[in-house]
Amino acid sequence: MNFEELGLGPEIVRAVTERGYTTPTPIQEQAIPYILMARDVIGLAQTGTGKTAGFTLPMIEILAGGRARARMPRSLILSPTRELAAQIAENFDIYGKYHKLTKVLLVGGESMGDQIKLLERGVDVLIATPGRLLDLFDRGNILLSDIKVLVIDEADRMLDMGFIPDIEKIVSKVPPMRQTLLFSATMQPEIKKLADKFLSNPRQVSVAPPASPAETVRQSLVWTSFRKKKDVLEALIKREDVKNAFVFLNRKRDVDELAKFLKAKGYSVAPMHGDMVQSVRTVTLQGFKDGKITLLICSDVAARGLDIQGVSHVFNYDIPMHPEDYVHRIGRTGRAGMAGRSLSIAARDEDEKFVENIEKLIKKTIPLETVEIEARPAKQRERAPVRTEEPVAESEDVGFVHGGDRQSRAEKFANRRQKPAVRSNRPPRFDDAVEGPDTLAGDDIPAFLRR
Repeated sequence: MNFEELGLGPEIVRAVTERGYTTPTPIQEQAIPYILMARDVIGLAQTGTGKTAGFTLPMIEILAGGRARARMPRSLILSPTRELAAQIAENFDIYGKYHKLTKVLLVGGESMGDQIKLLERGVDVLIATPGRLLDLFDRGNILLSDIKVLVIDEADRMLDMGFIPDIEKIVSKVPPMRQTLLFSATMQPEIKKLADKFLSNPRQVSVAPPASPAETVRQSLVWTSFRKKKDVLEALIKREDVKNAFVFLNRKRDVDELAKFLKAKGYSVAPMHGDMVQSVRTVTLQGFKDGKITLLICSDVAARGLDIQGVSHVFNYDIPMHPEDYVHRIGRTGRAGMAGRSLSIAARDEDEKFVENIEKLIKKTIPLETVEIEARPAKQRERAPVRTEEPVAESEDVGFVHGGDRQSRAEKFANRRQKPAVRSNRPPRFDDAVEGPDTLAGDDIPAFLRR
């Protein structure tokens, strides 16, 4: 089957062909016809199978014949992360280049004033993260009463990030007569409840078992200790033919530390996590796409939906605590049928339960590997200076003996303690009379104490 047989117009087919695609992926083949029929759809497929194009292509076809009004977008796509939202916007630029559709990307970290100006002109496609969308809605800068198509992308990630209350609030603001599309790589019970609540008689399409990694990715697991993880990672990078790679960690604060370590080793690295300014994250991601950065050290902000072709490796420096995140992480490689490689580093006595949960989810045992690490040279301990038998001259300004025997030093300090204290000429204070070691008598007592 080709794209023309799916019911797409010649302009879209031309744009897709120019991109080098002639045959739709299974999720596209099953989902696009139902979307063009205005049916609600739940799309379940493993990451890297073309879910984004699965809803952007038919949306372009649906929206091609209308016109947007000021502050009233015609369609809304909700995304959990800024990077994924930017990638969706890029899909509309690529596949909709022969149409005159307008779009706005609403994400945090960008100028709100510029986004408001674009909304006032009227947009066909609004791509947003929930937080920024609600900010503008509460300010009265956007109206959702003309939404014809609503897309909730990476719904399971929305759940993990705590966006479900925001999603419920947003959906309550859009018209009930709409088409709703929900796409996800995993289908948890909470997501099913969400779908039952917001979708009307949806058609579910699933092209792979939920939470199953792509068969094109060769997985491996290396057991080590927590202290040796950096050395193991460096040894794996040296051993593998790494063209470019994602290196995933669980905590944002550890990302910068590992990036500094690898940079000191001479690797081309850059960190990326949610605390970074959006403009820096955008430049970093573009540098990775352009090949200027070999190793992208990142948190799970880069684990969902990013479609970067030709990524050779994924390293899990930390084993993810949620097993679904493992599937998404290793899905950054082995995309579009290409071969990929994932290597996970697990610390004994800390990661056993996380590995067990992952293997239970993917229904297979991750093959074990070993790696030899280079022994670090032991630090030379500084030898203590040899004590001479002859005493060293006494220091006049410090007042103690350098060197010499213990007896002479002890006597010296004893003599210092026996010296009488120098009497001060300052007038007596109240605390001298109350708490001081000596007592005052006669005329030395202040007048206010004699009363």
